[in-house]
Amino acid sequence: MHPLLVRIVAQNLQQIFLENRHADKVIEHALRAHPKAGSRDRAFIAETTYEVLRYFRLYQEILGREPKSEWDFWQLIGVHLALKNTELPAWREFEALKTSEFTTNIQAWKNRLSQPDAIARDIRESIPTWLDNLGHQELPDQWQATLHALNQPASVVLRANRLRTSQQELLQALQRESIEAQPMPNTDALVLKARKNVFQSTVFKKGWFEVQDFSSQKVAPFLAPEPGMRVVDACAGGGGKTLHLAAMMQNKGSIIALDTHAWKLDELKKRARRAGANNIETRPIESKKTIKRLYNTADRLLLDVPCSGLGVLRRNPDAKWKLQPEQIIQLRQTQQEILQSYAPITKPGGRMVYATCSILPSENQEQVQTFLQSQVGQDFTLISDQKILPQDEGFDGFYMALLERKPQ
Repeated sequence: MHPLLVRIVAQNLQQIFLENRHADKVIEHALRAHPKAGSRDRAFIAETTYEVLRYFRLYQEILGREPKSEWDFWQLIGVHLALKNTELPAWREFEALKTSEFTTNIQAWKNRLSQPDAIARDIRESIPTWLDNLGHQELPDQWQATLHALNQPASVVLRANRLRTSQQELLQALQRESIEAQPMPNTDALVLKARKNVFQSTVFKKGWFEVQDFSSQKVAPFLAPEPGMRVVDACAGGGGKTLHLAAMMQNKGSIIALDTHAWKLDELKKRARRAGANNIETRPIESKKTIKRLYNTADRLLLDVPCSGLGVLRRNPDAKWKLQPEQIIQLRQTQQEILQSYAPITKPGGRMVYATCSILPSENQEQVQTFLQSQVGQDFTLISDQKILPQDEGFDGFYMALLERKPQ
């Protein structure tokens, strides 16, 4: 451990909490600013930043004050290291923690943490109280296990791009580049055995895979597009699921990728070129007319709607500190508005999937039921739905509902 590395982590945390910047962008910038850092140092920077993010409230409670400067974040990192039984170096920044009082305090906290009910859940699992209350209200019997699972580091999962390769061929190619992975049976997924910068690999540049969580990889098969169909991905974003749809369709038929942010669609175009997906047309949503022009035209419609993102806190732990109660309310309204105004894109006899990376029933099952009871929703039938909690298989939390529009 070198003081420069800890300083980078402290500065990362300062930017995330005091400047309200997104963790992934902050870490990416920090690593780019230190291109000569070795893989172990880069891992320390990223993993330590994320670990302190995950347990920020617990560490703050142990420290006894709210961090308001880079110096304070050094102390927070010191708490993290001490809880992990790492001896604190004799650095000026850690002087205040190299006392018998601090050592006694850390041991007392370790003892309490070893007892299941000695610390309130919102502090132990380190989450805002309002969010803990909301989660327990909506998932009373599953919330404790869900919270604990959301604090585990996320695995890196790849999806073999069928337009370029197969799962087995990709596995062998990765091994040649010293990247070990475990294939998931009967899927296109491979889970890395150890974290690696796969974006520098030859096979990534050749478009052989995309990084995509295993739960997310279930959405496109749930929609079940077939070659030759007309598919609309109405909230395409950067296009991870769009590219999966293109692979399943074998580049036959057409996919219209929509999003309100044109820059996201520009990123999708780049990814599509690398992946060899040439049946994708991108259209920015400029007004309601963009949507209405597509009414009654799609064999399949994917609505991967904006959500709280509570199912993916393992890879975005800063989200729990940025999210506010009023945002949840606004997101629910947006989700229902999208369902109501976008669903008619599905032609009679066609199918659509409503999906979120949230774990809250109020964003998932309840939204679908509200839609089905509406005037627009009366044209649709719920075929099936699937709820994935992070403790189920060890991947992201997700929800998807498959609905069919009644034939005329």
